[in-house]
Amino acid sequence: MTDTELAANHDSTGNQAGAELAQKLSAWPGLLNRVDKSWYPALSTVSDEIIAAMSYASQGDYLPAEDDVFRALSLPLDKVRVLIVGQDPYPTPGHAMGLSFSTHPAATGAPPRSLANIYQELAADTGHAVTADGDLRPWHEQGVLLLNRVLTVAPGQAGSHRKQGWESVTEAILRALPAENLVAILWGKQAQECEKFLDCPAITSPHPSPLSARRGFFGSRPFSRANQYLTDQGCQPIDWQL
Repeated sequence: MTDTELAANHDSTGNQAGAELAQKLSAWPGLLNRVDKSWYPALSTVSDEIIAAMSYASQGDYLPAEDDVFRALSLPLDKVRVLIVGQDPYPTPGHAMGLSFSTHPAATGAPPRSLANIYQELAADTGHAVTADGDLRPWHEQGVLLLNRVLTVAPGQAGSHRKQGWESVTEAILRALPAENLVAILWGKQAQECEKFLDCPAITSPHPSPLSARRGFFGSRPFSRANQYLTDQGCQPIDWQL
């Protein structure tokens, strides 16, 4: 089979999986709006878990908005170069936007404390002073998969949607990632538990939370180390400057 035929077969498989998945998830018509079709086969294997997690979330208000829940997967699978795993969305209304550690472009005020510590380490690691808000879309657009382990949260209640199905969903997403031309950045115990689902190199350190950042996150140089992995594999490094 030629490369063209393989691509056409992959597109057909993705389109079929997407149609079936959309039908199963019809109770949430916006849920797949941002998802690139390359992720449909992986998500199709955990459709029941998605339904369970969204059914639980839908018992009350939840964050982020429905069409932002899978926003990280707007990045095509074959474009992922770096993975950064978060815990769950920010519980502050107006902050969560579907990318781990990122805040909504319209969010006002200082960035959350974990993100402020990420910015501090970014400046120390790369020499780039961070003058941006909390919007990490420039990283996402370059191939950084900013994926939370749990994809929804109740407003004001951090961790409220854990163990309701999302962990199985994100495991399927992580297992779909390639072994080559990719490096993972895993901050904290929960993220590091995901390493067993990955075949790529991983950079680990404590979480950037104020509770643990001084126990080894500061000084861990994750951004320059990730770029070194990429260049060693012949890949274009990430421009981390914001």
